[in-house]
Formats: sequence, C-alpha cells, structure tokens
Amino acid sequence: MRIDIITVLPELLKSPFEASILKRAIEANLVEVHFHNLRDYTSDKHKSVDDTQFGGGAGMVMMVEPIDKCITALKEQRNYDEIIYMTPDGETLKQGIANHLSLKENIIILCGHYKGVDQRVRDHFITREISIGDYVLSGGELGAAVLCDAIIRLIPGVLGNETSALTDSFQDNLLAPPIYTKPRDYKGWKVPELLFSGNFPKIEKWREEQAYLRTKERRPDLLDD
Repeated sequence: MRIDIITVLPELLKSPFEASILKRAIEANLVEVHFHNLRDYTSDKHKSVDDTQFGGGAGMVMMVEPIDKCITALKEQRNYDEIIYMTPDGETLKQGIANHLSLKENIIILCGHYKGVDQRVRDHFITREISIGDYVLSGGELGAAVLCDAIIRLIPGVLGNETSALTDSFQDNLLAPPIYTKPRDYKGWKVPELLFSGNFPKIEKWREEQAYLRTKERRPDLLDD
C-alpha cells in the first residue's frame, strides 16, 4: 500500500510515522507513506495556498490551483483508489471504513486548513470525505494520522499476531470484553477463575457475553447497527 498525504504542515505529521507500529510497517516495506508540501505547488513568490472567500465572511480558504497541481502530478505517476479529504463534515470514521481502506493499493489524503478548501476541489477531485469526530481541529493533519494508523495496523504482517486486529473493539459491532494478565491476584483484586479453567469454548462464550454486556452498557447504539 502507498499513502500520499498532501499538507501545508508536513513537519506536524511526520512524528507518528517515526515510532512504534507505523515505523516498523514502513521499514518492513509493508506500506509507503509520502508527505507532499502544498506550498511546493504554488506559483507566487509568497507560496500562498489560501485566500479570502468570495462573498465575504471570516476565515481563509485553501485555493484550488495548488491542490489541483499536486493531485494531478501524483495521478500522472500512478492510479489511486481513493482521494480522501479530512473534514469535520465528512462521514465519521468507523472500523468498517478502516477495514475497507486497508485493502486499497494507493490512497491520497488531503489535509484541510483554515476555513476549508475551495468547493471545486471537493466537486472534482475528492472521492471520499472522512471525519474523526464531531469537533473541529486546526487542520486535517492529526485526523490524517489517526486514519493512517487505523488503516496500516490492519495490513497483513504489520501486527505481530495476525488475529489481534480481528478481535479489536468494533470489528463485530461490539466493544472488547475485559482482559487480564499477571499477577493473578493483586491487592485482593482477582482475575475471574474461569480464565484459568482451560475450557476455551466456555471462555470464548464468556468473552462474547461480556462484550455484549459492555456494549449494551456503554455503547447501545452499536447494537442498533
């Protein structure tokens, strides 16, 4: 998989990809992540990427021309499965979206800034718009990092245990059940005895029941889906 991220602040984005699972995935050649500074595609001496909006109003708008030049240059080199715009009014990121995108080969992610991008970018270039929640950030970079993390960890070979991602919360519209590790008894706080029984079918049934109960208590909306 290759992910190209278009941004005006590449330095803000790079650190998550220089540590932990994302770094290992890149070093193992399981994924390529490339950052493209939008200012490199401007034509004026000030490297302007934004301007005031037509019709008046507060806030600057990212201009269509540099975005067009950047996306066009990338598309001349390869075909892209999705061109994603990170925006608060996009569809909310859920596990199913991450699952779907992890199967793609080439993806572009455009990070918005200021008041957003010229609508013509959304009309003519963007194939999917994604939000990480009902709130506004100063830019799309952090949202892009979240999206990349959610996608990359699903690529075969990235996680040490291939079944780990399949048992995460939301994979089956349920939250994960309680989990425990050593010590067995800590300050009188004991691990359920069933987990030491060796009866794995019964343990799995218990986990399913706990996952359902936890979801019903904390996120009943997931059960409606």
